[in-house]
Amino acid sequence: MQAPFTTLTGFRAILQALPQPDAEAIAAAEARNAQLTKPAGALGRLEELAIWYAGWRGNGRPRLERSQVVIFAGNHGVAARGVSAFPPEVTTQMVGNFKAGGAAINQLSKTFGAVMSVVPLELDRPTEDFTEAPAMTEEELVAALAAGWEAVDGDADLFITGEMGIGNTTSAAAVACGLFGGSAADWTGRGSGVDDGGLSLKTRVVEAGLSLHAEALSDPLEVLRRLGGREVAAMTGAIARARVSRIPVILDGFICCASAAVLQALAPDALDHAVAGHASREGAHRALLQKLSKEPLLDLGLRLGEASGAVLALSVLKAAVDCHSGMATFEEAGVSGG
Repeated sequence: MQAPFTTLTGFRAILQALPQPDAEAIAAAEARNAQLTKPAGALGRLEELAIWYAGWRGNGRPRLERSQVVIFAGNHGVAARGVSAFPPEVTTQMVGNFKAGGAAINQLSKTFGAVMSVVPLELDRPTEDFTEAPAMTEEELVAALAAGWEAVDGDADLFITGEMGIGNTTSAAAVACGLFGGSAADWTGRGSGVDDGGLSLKTRVVEAGLSLHAEALSDPLEVLRRLGGREVAAMTGAIARARVSRIPVILDGFICCASAAVLQALAPDALDHAVAGHASREGAHRALLQKLSKEPLLDLGLRLGEASGAVLALSVLKAAVDCHSGMATFEEAGVSGG
């Protein structure tokens, strides 16, 4: 589906008229849940997840069979500041690894039956160093949002997005701080595994970017344009497209949630179709989840990115849907109800 916007004004307009979950499907799912062969509430959060999923799919007895995973890759000018433990060329090398099937996300997607693809975004042309200039022009931001939008399969029944981009935890920290305030140190973590000196440098870089762009940070899309990256923006566009198509989303880690936070800042209910897959070890991820009012499904100490935690959480959501739609009711099973 071609993106229905060519300007940031057009993108903003879409977020002011977002579809809502199907109330009849929610009611049907709740009624079915009350009749299943189990004590009331015995499956805990799985019951809530199944009803939430049913509402977005418009079916009181849904199936989850066509999960899509898209990894967006982009290069950041700010990486030249030495904010990562890895050099920028690793982004391109990892895209090759994704395409060859050799990354963790390839194995996880295969394990849980998800269709995975990778979308490289002008890897030969990094964004600008945001300590010196806006990371992207308006045209570049619109192009990245559109690339994310157009990568979503309208026939998918679940969408997961991840990223690859050396320097992108620095970008995500700046975006989160730009959106929610606080100090750069509150939002800056070790990312790819920098030492104490690297963390201090990274924090100073985030501070410098926030200082340079301070007058523009009241506008969430300006925060994204000035401090984000192409893959960060593409995830924002993809999550928005999923909402328009009523496709539920599992959010990944810190970078993905920073991308999603832009949508929530533009429209408070923009992430109602999304759940948090996990809480990562990246320092500020838990604080970001609190800002998004999202309770993670898993907490496994991950900090890989590339949608790995979200795809692991797919197993939980699929279990919830399969139990809801596959279990017998008391009447069907000939079991006496409580």
